[in-house]
Amino acid sequence: MKKTSIGFVGLGRMGANMARRLADLGYPIRAVYDHHADAGVSLAKELKCVAAKSLFEVTAVSEIIFTVVTDDAAMLEIFSGDDSLSKGVKDKTFIHCATISPEVHEKVAELAAAAGAATLAAAMASSITQARQGTLYLMIGGEEETFQKNEALLKDLSCSLRYVGPVGNAAKIKALVNMVMNINTAGLAEGLGLGAALGLDLQVLKEIFAQTGANSRVLETDGDDMISREHDCYFSAAHAAKDSGIANALANQVNLAVPLSRATEAQYRKLISLGLGELDKSGIAELTFPNRAGA
Repeated sequence: MKKTSIGFVGLGRMGANMARRLADLGYPIRAVYDHHADAGVSLAKELKCVAAKSLFEVTAVSEIIFTVVTDDAAMLEIFSGDDSLSKGVKDKTFIHCATISPEVHEKVAELAAAAGAATLAAAMASSITQARQGTLYLMIGGEEETFQKNEALLKDLSCSLRYVGPVGNAAKIKALVNMVMNINTAGLAEGLGLGAALGLDLQVLKEIFAQTGANSRVLETDGDDMISREHDCYFSAAHAAKDSGIANALANQVNLAVPLSRATEAQYRKLISLGLGELDKSGIAELTFPNRAGA
């Protein structure tokens, strides 16, 4: 039985499955919290822990608090106001797993430090299945001493673990990972879509892509889904737009042109405008295949 008491804030697909993974390994999950109360009640019943009605209820019973929220605004919200993760957290540790901007990671780390708490930013380059199986690819930013203290716990969630320096570095690297992934996804959608318009056998085309310079990890994960229009959500188009936007904002800060990334963000934002933002990122093929949403 693991001894470190743990709480979770944010119980979407990733957060809930990370909590399940740690519970399976014997970690005591003391409390879970989500803005949508029903999600907290359901997971708490499953894990036999407290469905917290406030953030303070989570920090009061947890030595380590994982946060897995949606965006900058959500992260800032849980660290401000009367019910806040900035209160009553002396000697506790936050592990923030959401893809948010480096600036907000740094801001909430400062708020935590002022309250006597430590912070790690744990950027995840994986999806739902890996969260449940404990095979995430984790890039960890923060104080190295804090990383070393929590390394065993992080290894129980991951198949590959990289310490990358200061807290903001994890978010910067994750933004670049997702920027390139999203560009690859958009490029694959265009290649397969053009192949469809030309009347080519898409399975043959996909096999040739896999054996040539057109190969990519995205081809393996998304190619068949693009062809069959199976866009069950593992990583949503809305999240892809957000993450490309984070990378593009970083490019603005250093005055670097990233036209492919900007075009990719625009494509994902078009999906959102069509009401398709909750499709998986493979749904970008709906904009490139003939006789689909973007036709």
